Amino acid sequence: MKKKIAVIIGAGPAGLTAAYELLEKTDIQPLIFEMSEDLGGISKTVNYKGNRMDIGGHRFFTKSDRVMRWWLNILPLQGKPSCDDRLLHREVLVSEEDGAPDPERTNIVMLVRRRLSRMLFLHAFFDYPISLRWHTFKNLGLIRIVRVGVSYAVSKVFPIRNEKTLKDFFINRFGKELYLIFFKDYTEKVWGVPCDKIKSDWGAQRIKGLTVTKTLIHAVKNIFGRERQVEQKRSETSLIEQFFYPKLGAGQLWEEVARKVIEKGGEIRLGSKVVGIEVSEGMVSEVRVEQNKTSTITHYTCDFAFSTMPVKELVRAMSPDPPEEVKEVSDGLIYRDFMTVGLLLRKMKIVNETTIPSINGIVPDTWIYIQERGIKIGRIQIFNNWSPYMVKDPETVWIGLEYFCAEGDGLWSKTDDELTRFAISELAQINIIEKEDVLDSTVVRMKKAYPAYLGSYDNFHIIRGYTDMIENLFLVGRNGMHRYNNTDHSMLTAMTAVENIMNGIPSKENIWQADRE
Repeated sequence: MKKKIAVIIGAGPAGLTAAYELLEKTDIQPLIFEMSEDLGGISKTVNYKGNRMDIGGHRFFTKSDRVMRWWLNILPLQGKPSCDDRLLHREVLVSEEDGAPDPERTNIVMLVRRRLSRMLFLHAFFDYPISLRWHTFKNLGLIRIVRVGVSYAVSKVFPIRNEKTLKDFFINRFGKELYLIFFKDYTEKVWGVPCDKIKSDWGAQRIKGLTVTKTLIHAVKNIFGRERQVEQKRSETSLIEQFFYPKLGAGQLWEEVARKVIEKGGEIRLGSKVVGIEVSEGMVSEVRVEQNKTSTITHYTCDFAFSTMPVKELVRAMSPDPPEEVKEVSDGLIYRDFMTVGLLLRKMKIVNETTIPSINGIVPDTWIYIQERGIKIGRIQIFNNWSPYMVKDPETVWIGLEYFCAEGDGLWSKTDDELTRFAISELAQINIIEKEDVLDSTVVRMKKAYPAYLGSYDNFHIIRGYTDMIENLFLVGRNGMHRYNNTDHSMLTAMTAVENIMNGIPSKENIWQADRE
């Protein structure tokens, strides 16, 4: 009997999870088409001359036991400290394995990493989340501290009742002064528009239950002893202390998942762009795929279709044309694009001012958020601190400068050389590096990295109403659902879609709710 075929558009976290789950739990054959030449989507890891760079940092932390088990089934914990743990004589977070490890599998593991992210504001560092340490009060100054306290009290006594915008969301939870200090400029840098033009849905999706009260309670707990478990289920995501991380970068997980998918009989075709989706009698019956190298188009019939491609492109690919109102909403959807400038350095100019030990004088941060006005850099990733194995020469510093932009704007239109010179100049301006310490560089661009809650998003329900009626079509993942999901939530949407197929559940409602766990 011929197996049923599930076409999966996109080889990112949601698409690869769907393929893996289909092979584990059903007799359905997954066939993945990925338009790029890489696996992992925005969660991929780029290897540049032996130095590995993530496209956006991806901490492996989740409140879902199911996702946690899934990750560790693919990449088990390394049974010994990482090389920087040994150098620093840190507490061993994972017990030693018995016996010698398999040399071919020693890199196929998760590390346990300590999280430290700080914000650079007014040329000073602030803990994120905010702490009760002396330097926080010193850097803010008495006048700002008074303003923070008063504005927070006002927000609790006189909250904004009709919370419509992201500005309203931030002020209601943190007060106006903290909004102005720590949220306004960075958020507007990411999205390219003022916070009062962004729907409050963004805050509900990304920040969820974080408040000043929870942040302060967490800070007080840290004074008396830091929680050491990775499974911090009762912690807000922004407050986690430790996280799992693949030894060779976030993309390593998805490379391993892809290997297992192929091993189990699935197919993954890179450089293959889905350009047509035929819908007949309320079902996807066929997809048309164009090969990047040859421009040839091949037709594939299918029994099920999973889409992680941007919704705007999905709607444009459908045949016959969807209703005009669906196309109108789709055409009005907005995305933010993303560029990372990788810099290899002899050293960083800034020194470690924390109590957390560091290697070779490198500050121990995984991320540094840049809140300085007039500076376009959004975040700095220090890859040595994500995993020491991502850096070819441990005596060097390997960092990624993240820029948020829109395809065609002034930033995006810079050549790689122009962008690199611009990035180096900005870093020197805020005293992070000396220009002469730059050894090498590369630029990676990612289109449609962030679906934005802007443009026609208020009417997204029109698209959802139409696509939900197509019985065998499942929209999953970040771009597939036009939601700014974390990796674990994207995975849960794919898992739920597979379960619906297994159980014959026609409704898609639980898929749209899966990312709310």
